[in-house]
Amino acid sequence: MSAAAKRLASMPNNRGFGRPSGITSVCSAHPVVIEAALIHGRGRNTNVLIEATCNQVNQDGGYTGMTPAAFRAFVEKIAAKVDFPLDQLILGGDHLGPNPWKHLAAGEAMRKASEMIDAYAAAGFTKLHLDTSMACAGDPQAVPNETIASRAAQLAAVSEARVRQIGTQAPSYIIGTEVPVPGGAVEALDHLHITTPADARETVELHRAAFSRLGLDEAFARAIGIVVQPGVEFGNAEVIAYKREAAAELVATLSDIPQFVFEAHSTDYQSQQALTDLVGDGFAILKVGPWLTFALREALYGLSAIAGILVPNAIRESLPAAMERAMLSSPDHWQKYYPGDAHQQHAQRHYSFSDRIRYYWAAPAAQNAVNELMSALQGLTIPRPLISQHLGQLEPMVASGSLAPQADAIVLGSVIRVLDIYAEAINSAQQS
Repeated sequence: MSAAAKRLASMPNNRGFGRPSGITSVCSAHPVVIEAALIHGRGRNTNVLIEATCNQVNQDGGYTGMTPAAFRAFVEKIAAKVDFPLDQLILGGDHLGPNPWKHLAAGEAMRKASEMIDAYAAAGFTKLHLDTSMACAGDPQAVPNETIASRAAQLAAVSEARVRQIGTQAPSYIIGTEVPVPGGAVEALDHLHITTPADARETVELHRAAFSRLGLDEAFARAIGIVVQPGVEFGNAEVIAYKREAAAELVATLSDIPQFVFEAHSTDYQSQQALTDLVGDGFAILKVGPWLTFALREALYGLSAIAGILVPNAIRESLPAAMERAMLSSPDHWQKYYPGDAHQQHAQRHYSFSDRIRYYWAAPAAQNAVNELMSALQGLTIPRPLISQHLGQLEPMVASGSLAPQADAIVLGSVIRVLDIYAEAINSAQQS
C-alpha cells in the first residue's frame, strides 16, 4: 500500500487519538481541474485524492469515454507534466454500483456493476465507494437496506478477488448512500434531512453482517468511511451551510463506530469556517466537484470579456456565446434541472451553482472556442485594472505576486483558489 493510501486508511485511528484529519476529494475529470489539483498538492507537499464516478468512468467508457485504466493513465500523464509524485496520488471510485444500468433488471444491472468494480480494482484504485442504493427494474422504489448491504458486499467480493489475483494493494472501502443529489439539488432546499444516528449505526451493522456472510471480514476491516448527510447542500442559487449544532447527534455517533470517519458529499460553496467545522467534527473526506468547474468557468468567462477589450479582432465570438450554442444544441444535461422562463434558464445555464455547463467543456465546439480564446491571449500580460473588473476574486493574488497576470496561470489559479480554501480549513481543524 502506498504511503498516501496508508494515510487515508489511518484517518479513523487519528480521530480516535484526538487528531482530526481531513482530505479534499476532487471529483472531476476536467484536465485543467486535475492539473490544478496536482499543482496545488505539489506546492503544499500533500496527498491528492481524485475520484471518478460510475457514470463518468466505467468499463463501457462512461460519459468521458474512459475506462478506469484509461482514467488512471490520463491522471498520471498530467502528474508527469506537473512533476507530481505518484506515491502521493490516491485514486477513488465514487457511487460504484448499478446506477448506470438501473433501467435493467437487478441481476443484469449488478452483473454490469460487478464488471465495473472489477475494472476499478484491476486499475489499482484504492478508495472504493460501494453504492447499491438505487432501484433497478423490478425493484421496489425504496430498496430495502438489507438488500443494499447485500449487493454492496457482492461488489466487494469481486474487488477482493481481483486484488488477490493481480497482487495489487487492497483498497479502502466507503459504505453508505445517504447523500445529496449528485451535482446539487433540483428542488427547493427547505427540507434537508440530516442522517440520524440510528440510520448511521444500522448502515454499518448491515454492511458488516453482509460482508461477514461472504467471508469478507478482513475486507470490511478496511472500510474506513460512511457517507452521511451532515446538512449541507447547494442548488442553482442556494447554499445550505453546515451547522454544528444541527449535526451534533450524528457526530456523537462516531464514538459508537470508531472504525469510521464520515464522508461528506456536496461540500461545494461552503465557507472556510464551515469546512473547518466539518473536519473537526469527523467529516474527514470532503468531496468537491462543481465548485471547481464553476471557478474554471468564472476564469474563462472573465478572460473572454478581457479578450473583447484587449484583442477584439482575435476571436470570432465570445466564449459565453459559444457555450450558449453548445448547450442549446444538446439540452439533455441541463433542461430538466433548470426551471423557470427563458431568461431564468439562460442565467442558470451559465451561472448556476449546480454548474451543469461542466458537461459541455469536452464538446468539440467548446474546446475550439476555449482554444481560440487562450491563443488570443497567449503571451499577453493582463493589466490589473481588467483583472479587478472581470476577475475580481483573483486580483489580490495578482497584487501579491502569487499569481501571474497571464491567461493560463489565471485559469489554474481560479481553481487553486478554491482548493486553498479546503486546504486551509483542513489545516485549521488539524491544528485546533
